[in-house]
Amino acid sequence: MSAGADLGRSSERGRVGEVFRAFAKLGVTSFGGPVAHLGYFREEIVSKRKWVSDAQYAELVALCQFLPGPASSQVGFALGLVRAGFRGALAAWAAFTLPSALLLVLFAIGAVTFEGPVGAGLLVGLKAVAVAVVAHAVLGMARTLTPDVRRALIGVSAAVLALLLPGNLGQLAAILIGLAAGIIWCRKIDVMASGPLAVRISRRLGASCLIVLVVLLAALPVVTVLTRNAWFGIADAFTRAGALVFGGGHVVLPLLQAEPAVAGAVSHDQFLAGYAAAQAVPGPLFTFAAYLGFEMQDGWAAPLAALLALVAVFLPGMLLLVGVLPFWERLRGNPTVRSAMTGANAAVVGILTAALWTPVITSGVTGLAPLIIALGCFLMLTVWKLPAWMAVLAGAAAGVVAGVAGIGLGWA
Repeated sequence: MSAGADLGRSSERGRVGEVFRAFAKLGVTSFGGPVAHLGYFREEIVSKRKWVSDAQYAELVALCQFLPGPASSQVGFALGLVRAGFRGALAAWAAFTLPSALLLVLFAIGAVTFEGPVGAGLLVGLKAVAVAVVAHAVLGMARTLTPDVRRALIGVSAAVLALLLPGNLGQLAAILIGLAAGIIWCRKIDVMASGPLAVRISRRLGASCLIVLVVLLAALPVVTVLTRNAWFGIADAFTRAGALVFGGGHVVLPLLQAEPAVAGAVSHDQFLAGYAAAQAVPGPLFTFAAYLGFEMQDGWAAPLAALLALVAVFLPGMLLLVGVLPFWERLRGNPTVRSAMTGANAAVVGILTAALWTPVITSGVTGLAPLIIALGCFLMLTVWKLPAWMAVLAGAAAGVVAGVAGIGLGWA
């Protein structure tokens, strides 16, 4: 074996480890839901580590907003893919996902609780930190992606649409408007000159992933009915829910609640308790599947059911992303597509601005204490240039103090 080959493999192992460490930190500090996750990702991956540019990052966000599945986790998976190939993608997914999944399983067995003044204060502080992180991300992306009047107008229009139209409909409409406006207004603007994403996926592999997804969605319901096997039932329910989600983790909750396999094994009270706990942990809301899978089985089978549910709910979104990326990489070089993506990137800024207001600010700034925490953490990120994890620790500590003291948690 040549020294060059050894060096290449060592470098790849280093990149995979680097990806795992970066996303492990994000997995234990990224509170606040999908939009806040995108803010944390930008702070860690774009601003600090510079693995991709703001334009490339916005492009990934726009693409994942169009696809079914957990958008923030898909973005994280893609960032790991760009940095260190498929092993990097799996490392990013595992490191970002497993901390919250483990916490929810511990909640299911009663080892973790989020009640009392300490728990309430902690949640208040962490939601306030999410406000600061998203605001910082919006400010940074606006400087890069909406630096002129035309793109600023696209961003403002996207923000208005996202606020006026409910749920994912507003986000999709905003990106479509951005695409159209980019084609019309942004033909002479090239913000994607930093180069294509370093994703090495063949079209054959991409097509194979799409075929596997179709086969799973078609075959699992049939196999479940024919065998009446509980394990196939879990795989079927969570795969279907993961494939039908547009708009982030909150949308998967009613889909899962409507699945007969879940409804028959998890009581309404258990479901609501797990949903509340999912709001309190870092990482993607899709890890709620691990809690439900654990509750659907007993004894030694419960942890295996949790793992099966967790993998099944994420798998469709990741297969779809890998299936689409090689075709997208070829398409994005077209001048018209590049102009369209320039407009879409500006629209992403608008979407994040709208999300900053609701739900991030409306749910995160509920009194004087969270307002002060959010402003203080924003100053930590923008003026003192401190890393996001320090803002998370400071905000959590301040929230606990406010919770124990019982002051300023609400406006009343």
